[in-house]
Amino acid sequence: MSIRVMLVDDQVLLRTGFRMVLAAQPDMEVVAEAGDGQEALEVLAATTVDVVLMDVRMPRMDGVEATRRICAGQNPPKVLILTTFDLDEYAFSALKVGASGFMLKDVPPAELLGAIRAVHSGDAVVAPSTTRRLLDRFTPMLPSTTAEPASPELGRLTEREREVMLLVAQGLSNGEIAARLVLSEATVKTHVGRILTKLGLRDRVQVVVMAYESGLVRAGGQK
Repeated sequence: MSIRVMLVDDQVLLRTGFRMVLAAQPDMEVVAEAGDGQEALEVLAATTVDVVLMDVRMPRMDGVEATRRICAGQNPPKVLILTTFDLDEYAFSALKVGASGFMLKDVPPAELLGAIRAVHSGDAVVAPSTTRRLLDRFTPMLPSTTAEPASPELGRLTEREREVMLLVAQGLSNGEIAARLVLSEATVKTHVGRILTKLGLRDRVQVVVMAYESGLVRAGGQK
């Protein structure tokens, strides 16, 4: 079954370019488009979509607010934020309200397609190094934290799960975590799944956000 994609961007030329790239894929189909967040919500009310490619700065309703409303619904589509280095703060806000990842607008087509497939499958959504760069930049903007994580939810995790969460937050992939902890990749994936369940999080991107906000890690990926 094809991945049903929606394009949300106020620049028609960009939507056209993305549509041409996706249309060439046998496993993807662009089923809807919108020029701003408000229109996106209206279209989604009547259209079944798997993955939304969401711009951030748009008229009427920006991508952050649209993402918040989409992710608050029942069985929402995955949202992949499209951003530029100049708008990273918007991407971070979107991650906090439920986006599953972000990509730069000038990303190579192969990386964009890979990210869409990853988001759709529920696996890693973007290159961990990219996530790390974004969060390293904006950690100083988060509320100050103490040396020990302040979030009581983290107390639900086992010592091993905390180890895995720390490495996820530092930007390591499942394979890299497995090598670091001398575990199988399947075991790491199981740990990540348990972390998501215990903390009530949607995906590993939200794990990263929570780790930074709780003080588990600081800028530069340090404890």
